[in-house]
Amino acid sequence: MLVYGDSLSSAYGMPTQSSWVALLEGRLKKEHADYSVANASISGETTAGGLARIDKTLERERPAILILELGGNDGLRGLPVAQMKNNLSAIVARAQKAGAKVLLVGMRMPPNYGEAYNRAFERAFAEVAKERRSGYLAFLLEGFGDRAELFQPDRIHPTESAQPLIVNNVWRALAPLLKQR
Repeated sequence: MLVYGDSLSSAYGMPTQSSWVALLEGRLKKEHADYSVANASISGETTAGGLARIDKTLERERPAILILELGGNDGLRGLPVAQMKNNLSAIVARAQKAGAKVLLVGMRMPPNYGEAYNRAFERAFAEVAKERRSGYLAFLLEGFGDRAELFQPDRIHPTESAQPLIVNNVWRALAPLLKQR
């Protein structure tokens, strides 16, 4: 299994073993799921950067499942939603062509980006998942994204105490893909 994301998946501001990705690997072992987890997440990564390196990463890791958690930095930079959507779609298509099932993880933007941008941004993830028939998690931070105490001082990156909540969100969307194996 390969996690392919940005700082939300790269253990930003915490020890690697405390990250949701490490907790996911522990949960897989606990559930007796025969997967190891590789993390190819890079803090600050955009969908364009992810697209540029996906082929080599897929070739190196050969995942059965790809958890794609990119797009947040595109949104924070106000990049065009259509560009992000095209990049996500291309990454999903390449992973599927390489034989991986894909879980696409959505993100939301703060309200100051405007209602129209935010709606289009959120919709892009759902549309890619539907068009590419991938697994889908609408919002990585579902259930706690508005709780300031679960975020580092930058108000962007979840704290160590939020990581189990993230892995629970991911697990709910990932479990159906595990059963398809």
